[in-house]
Amino acid sequence: MRILTFTTLFPNSLAPDFGVFLLQRVSHLAGRSGNDVEVVAPLPYAPGFLRGTSRGYISAVPKTERIAGLRVHHPRYPLLPGISMPAHGLLMYAGCLNLMRSLHQQQPFDCIDAHYVFPDGLAAVLLGKSLRLPVMLTARGSDIHTFPKFTTIRPQICWTLRNATRLAAVSPSLAQIMLELEPSIPRPEVIGNGVDTMRFYPEDRLLARAKIGVDPNIKLIVSVAALKHVKGIDLLVRAASLLKKSTPQCRLLFIGKGPDLSTLQRLASQLDCADTCKFVGPVANDKLRDFYNAADVTCLPSRNEGWPNVVLESLACGTPVVGTRVGAVPELLSDAGSGVLVNASAESIHQGLCEAVVREWNRDAIAARARSHSWDKVAERVEALLQHHLRPERAVLEKAVSV
Repeated sequence: MRILTFTTLFPNSLAPDFGVFLLQRVSHLAGRSGNDVEVVAPLPYAPGFLRGTSRGYISAVPKTERIAGLRVHHPRYPLLPGISMPAHGLLMYAGCLNLMRSLHQQQPFDCIDAHYVFPDGLAAVLLGKSLRLPVMLTARGSDIHTFPKFTTIRPQICWTLRNATRLAAVSPSLAQIMLELEPSIPRPEVIGNGVDTMRFYPEDRLLARAKIGVDPNIKLIVSVAALKHVKGIDLLVRAASLLKKSTPQCRLLFIGKGPDLSTLQRLASQLDCADTCKFVGPVANDKLRDFYNAADVTCLPSRNEGWPNVVLESLACGTPVVGTRVGAVPELLSDAGSGVLVNASAESIHQGLCEAVVREWNRDAIAARARSHSWDKVAERVEALLQHHLRPERAVLEKAVSV
């Protein structure tokens, strides 16, 4: 089966850790016998004179490159941040059509495997209609949580959901929101992410702490998340101020970057817990194992989630998780031996952390349960959906054209 993966959530040579979860899924799908996968990961156009700015790096990304053995194309499309948002999907479609048509003519695809409902999904469905290809579309988080709140975008999302050949979501809660947005669609399949157990596995805690320079005698809590409102980092900072009084031996490491960094640092100072909270900044994905293994517990205090990869990564290292009841987190922590579920409030998070840091956890059992979420199993499910639902649809489309 020849598959075209279409998404902006894919790594490139200058951002190798971006969308690493999709790289894992696609590479494992490509590794299954009989599959040929090519990737189109469009980027907004950035002129060369912007190099050195946050957006300007895009101009240096090659138009075509090899990543983990996959051929990846990066067509450009016009976009003015903020201003062009309502037309984002249409602009992406226009910027990718010629390349997609050329690739399809050279060696025809059987289907399009698209990720992120807007703008990527809208562009993918339009491309599918232009090339007469079936489209499987997977929702992943803010594309369903956030974008439908915009009045100009919600109708485009509903149209996309109605016109995709097959729908999937990374969590049951996202699938339910999709149904509420567009009740006419069949129930989306739920296919979560996997975990790379060659990268995330248990190691000696003291050795891990020595690697990252952490006192072996403290209670260490690690949070790996973007520093923005939806991730609830402010709630964890407020919980840290409560921990400083109830469990003063606790220290928190915040790993990630985002627009709220200065606000969160000020909040920690105002709450007199700046000495308890350390903002580490971003850490390469292949270095996160040391932090997970060093921690007594990790915490994901999100207000909304899809399928949070950091939960599985922590569990695969044998480290329990305190997580809020959002997205797929309840599913991932359904076994009480893997972590503690809490509400998205500082008080509830504080209570969960107090329980977790004093509890004796079976770290080997936690890691064993996480290994059941392998990328091979994810790829097997994706392949089955593509084979059973999209490939027959391609034959119907071809027959309609010939008639």
